[in-house]
Amino acid sequence: MDFIIDNHLQGLVIGVCTFLIIGLFHPIVVKAEYHWGTRCWWIFLLLGLAGIAASLYLENVMFSSLSGVFAFSSFWTIKELFDQEKRVQKGWFPKNPKRTYKF
Repeated sequence: MDFIIDNHLQGLVIGVCTFLIIGLFHPIVVKAEYHWGTRCWWIFLLLGLAGIAASLYLENVMFSSLSGVFAFSSFWTIKELFDQEKRVQKGWFPKNPKRTYKF
């Protein structure tokens, strides 16, 4: 079944969905670093690779585009996990009392 949106609206829908995908990843970074630290980076690598594969496989321009946005947001999350660790080290975000830290 092909999901069709008027060509005039596709750009707007892709833009809104991109905004929502990126916005979703911000709290995910904070929660993932709090619970697992940076050792969960490979999960986002796999999600990114799956997103690229889906983007190449899908024929619908909108879904293909959103898969690409999801993929590269996942890759960006890897960097953000390590940056979040630095922010926790600086005291900008709370440490998880159940975890031991290198710093």
